[in-house]
Amino acid sequence: MYKVMALDIGTKRIGIALSDYLLMTANGHSYIQREPEQSALKTIEKIAKENNVKKIVVGIPLNMDDTKGFQAKNCEDFAAKIQGYEIIYEDERLTSETAEENLRQKKINFRKDKGLVDIESACIILEQYLSRNN
Repeated sequence: MYKVMALDIGTKRIGIALSDYLLMTANGHSYIQREPEQSALKTIEKIAKENNVKKIVVGIPLNMDDTKGFQAKNCEDFAAKIQGYEIIYEDERLTSETAEENLRQKKINFRKDKGLVDIESACIILEQYLSRNN
C-alpha cells in the first residue's frame, strides 16, 4: 500500500497534500519555501519517503486556451528534479480561487498566511486526480 502526494508549486511556496492509503481522500500536509531549491527538493523527498509515497501529482497551471505559459514550464522544470517517484501532471487552473473560497467557507483567515491557500490548492489538485482514477 502506498500514498499519493500532490504539490502546488508556486514561485515562493509549495503546498503539499497526501492521500490516505485507500487513495480516497486528500489531506493537507504542509507548505515549504521553494528557495533554496535543493532544500525544497530534499524536504519533498523526505516527506514522500516518510509517508510511503509512490506517485507525486504536480499541478500545472495551464492557460485558459490549454497552452502552457511560463509558470507551467517552471513547475515542470522543478518537478523534473524530483528523483525516484512517478510524476503525474494535473491541470490546476483556478485552484487558487477555489482554495480561497473553501477557506472562506471554513472561516479560516488566510490573508496573513498564504501558505494555507497553497495547502488547500494541493488538496484540490490531489482530489481531482483521485476522483478521476478511482
